Amino acid sequence: MDAWFALPYGPVIIFAMRVVDVSMGAVRLILMVRGWRKVAAAVSFFEVFIWIVAVGNAMQHLTSPYHLVGYAGGFATGTYVGVSVERALALGQVVVRAILPNGDGGRVAGALRDAGYAVTEIDGRGREGPVDILNVVVTRRNAADVAEVVETTAPRSFLTVEEVRTARRGMLRPVAAGGRQQVRK
Repeated sequence: MDAWFALPYGPVIIFAMRVVDVSMGAVRLILMVRGWRKVAAAVSFFEVFIWIVAVGNAMQHLTSPYHLVGYAGGFATGTYVGVSVERALALGQVVVRAILPNGDGGRVAGALRDAGYAVTEIDGRGREGPVDILNVVVTRRNAADVAEVVETTAPRSFLTVEEVRTARRGMLRPVAAGGRQQVRK
């Protein structure tokens, strides 16, 4: 195995291993925050296994600037890749909250319902008077679609998107043509 990590391939292998283990670390952290303990634990096993091999071989070649650059570059690239992978997976749920001028809420809620989303309407009071507040809990993958419906229907809306740690009962996905898709009960 030592021959694999000697020049010229060693720095490239260390770089690749760091990209993989740091990416796994970013995804593992998101899984932990979202409460996916078993999957996070499995990912952490492989993450640390790869890290031990990478760091051990980098330590054996401390006099080689190529190995050090491979290690540090792999860490930086792995951070970028890990965030990109997590973003592409779009794990978890969010609440899209729209605050609208009074009177626009019913129209926007109707448009969202027509698109298949469950909406909770709340009357509120803002700086300039009454407002309509809409809450829509969806998977992260659907958040951009909800925001687009809101912004297209009511361009003056104020939108926030917040992480949801736990959601029980109720709809999270658009209604399919033949029926309702609901959260696990």
